[in-house]
Amino acid sequence: MTTTPKTYAKTAEALARLTPEQFHVTQHSGTERPWSGEYVGEKRRGIYVDVVSGEPLFASSAKYESGCGWPSFTRPLFDDHIVELTDTTHGMVRTEVRSAHGDSHLGHVFPDGPRDQGGLRYCINSASLRFIPEEEMAAEGYGDLIGLIG
Repeated sequence: MTTTPKTYAKTAEALARLTPEQFHVTQHSGTERPWSGEYVGEKRRGIYVDVVSGEPLFASSAKYESGCGWPSFTRPLFDDHIVELTDTTHGMVRTEVRSAHGDSHLGHVFPDGPRDQGGLRYCINSASLRFIPEEEMAAEGYGDLIGLIG
């Protein structure tokens, strides 16, 4: 599924607005400490967008409690907003997840998610995301996605 035509990009202005942790995570492939992220316990309906580009990445309906210490999702909102790369850092082979338009490091995807929902666990840093509650989506320019949050 693709989105309605919108422009999402990494800009100098967007990078300047990031906190030091957001910058470290998104631009230097960092990882926030487990259980420290702003959205680990977030339960409201809405969408999660790239903190840099604003591109919509995940819906609240795909979020679940995996027990790993980071927000976990079973699937992206739009496959074409996610890029998967092989990550061989830290002596492991993992699949890194980045935003397609902002090129932000988001986290990793693992094959240990709920089997009945595809079996994937997108383990995502809160610092790479901005949550937009359902009631604010239209005002933020994401009104066309309200029907997709489940």
